[in-house]
Amino acid sequence: MRKTFRKDVRCAKRALSVGVSLALAALSGSAYASCTYEVQSDWGAGAIVNVTVQNDTDSAVTAWNIGWEYDGSARITNIWNAQSSGSNPYVINNMGYNGGLQPGQSTSFGFQLSGAGSSEVPSLTGSLCDASDTGNTGGDTGNTGGDTGNTGGDTGNTGGDTGDTGGDTGNTGGDTGNTGGDTGSTDGKDGGNQVVFRVNDNGRITKDGEVKPVHCGSWFGLEGRHELPSDGVNPNGAPMELYVGNTFWANNSQGTGRTIQQTMDEIKAKGINLIRLPIAPQTLDPNDPQGQPKVFKNHQSVRATNARQQLEDFIKLADKNGLDILLDIHSCSNYLGWRAGRLDATPPYTDATRDNYIYKREDYSCGTDVGPGVTVQEYNEQKWLENLRELARFADELKVNNILGIDIFNEPWDYTWSEWKTLAEHAYQAINEENKNVLVWVEGVGSAKSDGTKNPHGDEELNPNWGENFYSMATDPLDIPKDRLVISPHTYGPSVSVQPQFVDQTNPDCVGLSEDAAAKAKCNIVIKPDMLKKGWEEHFGYLKDKGYAVILGEFGGHYDWPKSGAIRIQDMWNFLPKSDYDKKWQNALVDYMSDRKIEGCYWGINPESDDTGGLYTHAYDARTNTSGWGTWTGFETEKWEMLQRLWKANAQ
Repeated sequence: MRKTFRKDVRCAKRALSVGVSLALAALSGSAYASCTYEVQSDWGAGAIVNVTVQNDTDSAVTAWNIGWEYDGSARITNIWNAQSSGSNPYVINNMGYNGGLQPGQSTSFGFQLSGAGSSEVPSLTGSLCDASDTGNTGGDTGNTGGDTGNTGGDTGNTGGDTGDTGGDTGNTGGDTGNTGGDTGSTDGKDGGNQVVFRVNDNGRITKDGEVKPVHCGSWFGLEGRHELPSDGVNPNGAPMELYVGNTFWANNSQGTGRTIQQTMDEIKAKGINLIRLPIAPQTLDPNDPQGQPKVFKNHQSVRATNARQQLEDFIKLADKNGLDILLDIHSCSNYLGWRAGRLDATPPYTDATRDNYIYKREDYSCGTDVGPGVTVQEYNEQKWLENLRELARFADELKVNNILGIDIFNEPWDYTWSEWKTLAEHAYQAINEENKNVLVWVEGVGSAKSDGTKNPHGDEELNPNWGENFYSMATDPLDIPKDRLVISPHTYGPSVSVQPQFVDQTNPDCVGLSEDAAAKAKCNIVIKPDMLKKGWEEHFGYLKDKGYAVILGEFGGHYDWPKSGAIRIQDMWNFLPKSDYDKKWQNALVDYMSDRKIEGCYWGINPESDDTGGLYTHAYDARTNTSGWGTWTGFETEKWEMLQRLWKANAQ
């Protein structure tokens, strides 16, 4: 899907210089019966510390506190997931959301120290701390590797489908107890790959034989983003880091305190149990220059050591929190992102002639048949299949039980159905050779290839989104076992792509128009649920009746489009009398999904997409608050209510 990012950070040079040299030192720690203090990163004049509090009693607690005093000059300058009072000695109290702990449950908080002697490990006292045990932990900190949010430019939008954003999330720096639901590796299964995911005869996913409701959201960023041409450190770069809601410039460079663990706690409490995690081939290379801290924009307290490590740490932390993972190869290149449409994509791309748009990638290619001045990141079927095998081995290599499936390639619109079907079958064979317990998620094609070759999709007036079209599967089905296959179409409303079916065709000047052309003609937008449902049914819905698992891999959008989003879109459509078009479209889709018992994965959890926003609200405003980029301010309540309506309907 196309998702754009906009944020011009003028102070990038000053803050990023700190993170470039940041390396995780060997962890030092002091353990007590219930409290663990661990120095996770020490750079001499300061440190990042994580403290884990565990309820080792036989009864639940509703609040906790910890105290300590430093012998040296180290002092706390920023704290997250806890409240601090005093200044050496310190008294730390829980937040409202992490005070309650069941027996055996734990939670973590972190803070930044400044001053000499920051590596000191003080003695801890408090309601859950037993100072009689002073052994070294040496254990696992549950650190995600520090994730980072990103400002960076926008990725641009196709003219009908969408590309993708770069997601971000915070880093826990420590693992917390599971709040319920799936238990992942904490359920007593020591190795990975021991949980078996399947599709039953009713087209529902099962986990070890039990139906698993799919309450899914995408958390993006590791697939890459497009930095602004004016970025002071990485102009036009494509850094790969999760959005975390905690950037280096926020709160006068103190950060927001948000962590990945906090976000996992929050989304799990809201009902999410599956995270779709987009990556690029380059994400898997720990040495890729666009996956290094010097180009990251998260606060140093949550900054990753490299993109590959962040990926692995995120999966492990999700496993500990009972959250399953859907790995998604989102493009052939972290530079090309949403544009690709095929493994060996070459320019020109769909945004090559877009007006008032600076985020183009005509100088990058995954295919080798290009002219001078084009950087080639070669990708082909052989490299792709090896990447799929590598992802399939993650469950064993990372010793996790939460790899539910692999979304084999994002929005393969630049293939015919026959071409894509063959590649998808090869993908299943490669994955199955490595892991027989995960599901293979296959997206659909588009309405036409880049060379103009048409893909049948039923009613010509109902154009499918990239990845939405499974029309030809009725006569040419995938040769993949039904109990291992998930049909995963993508579909979007006008917030992402103004398709012809959203344009008022009763206006003679608007017949057949879409996207920018419709805006220039000042065409009205209309949402007709009955017509839309006809398209969804012939594009993918009919497969539900054949017993397939049909789960939307992406849907979402700004509820108040075109009021929100990129300035060029706001200006282009400012003649429209309302701003609820995409809200109506999304609710029409959820009505259809509820009726057909189709589940879905919302794009996205984090809000940094100009095309869609997310399930969190965003301090950023393209006109009035660009420095708010990457700061999450709360929940998109109406979107959550819509998803919970869908989940309730599918549970019946």
